[in-house]
Amino acid sequence: MTDALVIVFVKNIKLGTVKTRLAKTIGDYGAFEVYSELVKITENATTELNIDKRIYFSNAVVDTKWPNEFKAVQQGVDLGERMLNAFKDGFEAGYKRIVLIGSDLPEINSTHIENGIKALDKNDVVFGPAEDGGYYLIGLSKLEEAIFINKPWSQPNLLEITLQELHNTNVSVTTLETLNDIDTYEDLIASDFYRSNLKLQEKIQQLND
Repeated sequence: MTDALVIVFVKNIKLGTVKTRLAKTIGDYGAFEVYSELVKITENATTELNIDKRIYFSNAVVDTKWPNEFKAVQQGVDLGERMLNAFKDGFEAGYKRIVLIGSDLPEINSTHIENGIKALDKNDVVFGPAEDGGYYLIGLSKLEEAIFINKPWSQPNLLEITLQELHNTNVSVTTLETLNDIDTYEDLIASDFYRSNLKLQEKIQQLND
């Protein structure tokens, strides 16, 4: 057991349930293909880490993903409660520094995650800001339950409001490099991830011909 833990939140890759905003433009099959690629990138980024990992799926554990790692299903009525419960589990298991990431970041790599872990040596909380106003990474060195309660999930002021609350309670916080996740067609076509993936481009082109 390492003293640090990486938690990955993964949506089960099921047609019609992933990347629904993107699907409005490129269809359910296209969104399915994009999310499948993003999960592969996330798996590669975390596999390189010599840190304990826990993978939390949205609906059901998938044995073929992250073989030999701890896997469970997310528990809670909203994203905040699901993240809070995962952090609680990690701290109760004895981990001292915990970072949680999602699985829809085309630019995520092991360095971003390692930087999040290192930041917790000197800070209570670390965020990886997303360009849409949310965050792609959150790390804690002790449980801060207020972060996860009564927050505007999926809204552009999520991180701003969260940081203001933490500032008011004198919690030490730092932020990492800002990254862009893939939520819309505009996000997709602007990303190096898509422009450099000719096979994915061909699939989406074929699906939409």
